[in-house]
Amino acid sequence: MIQKRLKILTLDKNTNKNFRLIFSNTLSARENMATDEALFASFDENSLPIFRVYDWEKSFTIGISQNFSKFLDKKKFDEYNNNYSKRITGGGILFHGHDISYSLLIPNSYLKGLSVKQSYEKICTFLLEFYKNLGLNAIYVKDDKNTTLSKSEFCQVGFEAYDILVDGKKIGGNAQRRTKKFIFQHGSIPLRAVENKKEIGYSLEQLNIHLESKEAKQKMINSFKKTFNVTFEESVLNEKEQEKLDLLLK
Repeated sequence: MIQKRLKILTLDKNTNKNFRLIFSNTLSARENMATDEALFASFDENSLPIFRVYDWEKSFTIGISQNFSKFLDKKKFDEYNNNYSKRITGGGILFHGHDISYSLLIPNSYLKGLSVKQSYEKICTFLLEFYKNLGLNAIYVKDDKNTTLSKSEFCQVGFEAYDILVDGKKIGGNAQRRTKKFIFQHGSIPLRAVENKKEIGYSLEQLNIHLESKEAKQKMINSFKKTFNVTFEESVLNEKEQEKLDLLLK
């Protein structure tokens, strides 16, 4: 059933297969999330779709509807050197510095005829491909009869239908924000384990997969390219995006 579904959920043959590929250096939480927000604010249905890959300084982010002071004490802020930010998407607290991330912006027309849940499943198929290429058997939570859906203020502790499991363990997380004209999605994959941090979740290292950030990001790019048969054009922020980013960082 899973293989049949993945064959159906592919990018429409009439959509533009050219994507901007943006590499970001290791940035603070504030810089990374401001970059996402600048891309989101500058995008429209006529824009070339964007796939950005990046990693983080030791930091944490929270969902757009969360409140920092409600869930975190001063020790947590001190531990992360006050390196934190809000995401433009929902979800729970997510810790960074041991993970790689992606951001994706595509026009709604690319997912024409699909429900919100179907579109989420479709986009995340490239992540299943990423894990498959590492020799891991990755599935969605909804396809695992032994896992119960649950909510948590910590992103890596709760289980949503389209979270990804490997050997029954949740690995990584993804979130989406939509407008009437386009879809934004971002997510992260933990590369390394962090001791005594159950809220940080399971990592590739704990699955005996050892990847440096650069190699992992390239594998993520290759998986997206293979899954959706796209052509990447390496890019940087354009003038409009950079101006918006500069304003946000002020």
